Amino acid sequence: MAPSAREPSAQAAGAAEALTVMVAGQELALPAGAVQEVLRPRPVTRVPHAPPGLLGLINLRGAVLPVASLAQLMELEAAPPSAAARIVVVNGRAPVGLLVDSVSVLGGEGGARRVELDALLVRGFGSLARRGAAGQAPGGAAAAGAVPEARAEELALIGFVLAGQDYALPLDKVVAVARLPEEVTAVPRTGQAMLGVTAFRGGLLPLVSPHALLGLPAGEMDAGRGRVLVVRMGRAAVGLVVDRMTAILRLPESAIDPVPPVLTRGAGEARVEAIGRLDGGRRLVSVLSPARLFDDQTASRILADAREAEGMAGTVGEAAEQFVVFRLGEEHYGLPIAAVDEVARRPESLTRIPRAPAFVEGVMNLRGSVVPVIDQRRRFGTAGVAEGRGRRIVVVTLEGLRAGFAVDAVTEVLSLPVAALAPAPELAAGEATVFDRIATVERDGRMILLIEPKALLDAAERDLLAAIAAKAAAGEARAGSGGRSGARSRGESGAAPAS
Repeated sequence: MAPSAREPSAQAAGAAEALTVMVAGQELALPAGAVQEVLRPRPVTRVPHAPPGLLGLINLRGAVLPVASLAQLMELEAAPPSAAARIVVVNGRAPVGLLVDSVSVLGGEGGARRVELDALLVRGFGSLARRGAAGQAPGGAAAAGAVPEARAEELALIGFVLAGQDYALPLDKVVAVARLPEEVTAVPRTGQAMLGVTAFRGGLLPLVSPHALLGLPAGEMDAGRGRVLVVRMGRAAVGLVVDRMTAILRLPESAIDPVPPVLTRGAGEARVEAIGRLDGGRRLVSVLSPARLFDDQTASRILADAREAEGMAGTVGEAAEQFVVFRLGEEHYGLPIAAVDEVARRPESLTRIPRAPAFVEGVMNLRGSVVPVIDQRRRFGTAGVAEGRGRRIVVVTLEGLRAGFAVDAVTEVLSLPVAALAPAPELAAGEATVFDRIATVERDGRMILLIEPKALLDAAERDLLAAIAAKAAAGEARAGSGGRSGARSRGESGAAPAS
């Protein structure tokens, strides 16, 4: 009889000598005292640059569990999992799951080949030990919250589109960015701007149409591209339903202008706070403020409701960290939001650099600054071909070097409670640890690998990219200077008197 999802139990396994499993047609015996439980296979979160044999990570009742292929660890030919496949959770130096073709019998070893579990795990992973508490993990809350001094005079914004126009909100006012919920409960006798309520972190979140607040045509509520921006209003939280997200922006104060008085007399309830100039003034973005989204009466009602809804107020106020979540293929990764300079659209083409490393796609001009762009798909070994639509460049500054990381899409900005963050298991000794923590998203059970920004590039790579950026900037300067010299020469020859 096939074992259930929890058979055999750790107690039963401890009373026997060995658990016999089938792997690549061979009978293998696992020490019974090390077996904790047996699980049915479930989706795993792949870890880039993981040691051979590591299939990924799974969420086991709130704990992060590495899962490895026993066939690959034993240097046998691994077959695709069948219905009989199981994950045997064993307790080595830290718990780990071993994928096997089937579980045969719990009892004596018989003629099965005995697996020296500790030696196998040490050989396969180098060191399989967990780090310290989440509060001690590198790049934790203190590191993520430290904003570099160079950005102190910049306004961080999150951009979005309403009725074909660009808008933005201050990033520090946004609690989270989420997909449109499948179900929205309408509330009778509310204004046109109130779309209804939805569940959010154990409470109810009012959903509001910024289109109606601004006097714009109603949005189409596209579930694929639409997003909900959860913003703070005092102790309250309100969800703004927008057509789609664009980018994270950081604008210097000199690029932000007050709104001309004539533009504050729109038909809607909300008011534009300021106008931001992008790309040297070629694009404009209207900056909103949560405090000015509603008239005084509506704002007072929302704040009063928040005071009554203690559950939601408590949830919004709990200690949390924010992450920019991006996608590569089917996998999602997160960067601390304080480490991200901005998120930009990927240019139609990048300037190629001769003899550059394979992971460098080229360089881009970002408002007069030359930024090397790294192919993150290649760095993380992501299979398949990147989608053209929605690709973004996540721009970060690492040890003084500004670099862009090409990703398939930026999906959301997540605000996660500290309790949802766990230190990542240390899977290999001596290697740079790119992923220092793992986030578990309670609402859908997703696991997101959180990146330690400083580990994205090592010192040699930073030096190489800095040299590439300097060379490309010098080339652009020479090209510009040559063009200006040519123009002066043509002007001088045209002004010379005829002989």
